[in-house]
Amino acid sequence: MTEKWTERDVPDQKGRVAVVTGANTGLGFETARVLAERGATVVLAVRDVEKGKQAAARMSGSVSVQALDLTSLESVRDAAAELHTKHTSIDLLINNAGVMQPPKQTTRDGFELQFGTNHLGHFALTGLMLDLLLPVPGSRVVTVSSIGHRWRGAAIHFDDLQWDRSYSRMAAYGQSKLANLLFTYELQRRLAPHGTTIAVAAHPGVANTELVRHAPAALRFLAPIVGPLVSQNAANGALPSLRAATDLAVLGGQYYGPGGLGELRGSPRVVSSSPQSHDKTTQQRLWTISEDLTGVKYPQPDPIERIK
Repeated sequence: MTEKWTERDVPDQKGRVAVVTGANTGLGFETARVLAERGATVVLAVRDVEKGKQAAARMSGSVSVQALDLTSLESVRDAAAELHTKHTSIDLLINNAGVMQPPKQTTRDGFELQFGTNHLGHFALTGLMLDLLLPVPGSRVVTVSSIGHRWRGAAIHFDDLQWDRSYSRMAAYGQSKLANLLFTYELQRRLAPHGTTIAVAAHPGVANTELVRHAPAALRFLAPIVGPLVSQNAANGALPSLRAATDLAVLGGQYYGPGGLGELRGSPRVVSSSPQSHDKTTQQRLWTISEDLTGVKYPQPDPIERIK
């Protein structure tokens, strides 16, 4: 694989349909922009439709906007239903949208905001869209995680998933980003028997985007000072997602991130994730709970493949 991979390495995407969540700003915008420039038909799946239209106007190519509020399972179902009426197949689903370290809040369905948005909303959306992906050879589900999945306290708190007893912004964010990886690896195991669609994960390192708007005040104060030393712009932060979505050498179950020191920035490459993210018992337990919480049931995998 290319050592220094840039957006110029994204192959021709003509004839492909890509749905990118949270694509009106930041990493999602840059991901969608490049895919559209390479010829893909791109759907910006966003909560604020007006901002989505403004973002689409700044892109070239075939770009449309789809209302999607990941904090509402009703909105997720409505968006999936609308996408089914507009598209007979989808090549790329990029689960990019997310929130980071907000004060304690809940989604419309009562889930802790970060777990509900970053994981459960995307879990439901993927399950509802899977029938449009499976018939397409080479189709992919790319889910954006974070180096935050390794933070101290990052674990799946099965005894208090919604942080009802106590709340830590950082630990709750870490839980949601760990959940993204557990989901990706279990999804890949379930997709493998079909032989058409793969699941891949990516993370941007430290990217200068609106995601950090809820970060603690001290961190926001230091960001302009230390940011240039450890972070990268949104266009470079989007490269791991773009590589995961388009590089022909990508394999199911891989995880892409910046190749620089500490995976903070740099050219995208295959990186490793925490041992906990690879625990199959945790993956399958989270999967079952996610189906129960969202009411979205995925097709059952081959039982032999499930235990490999």
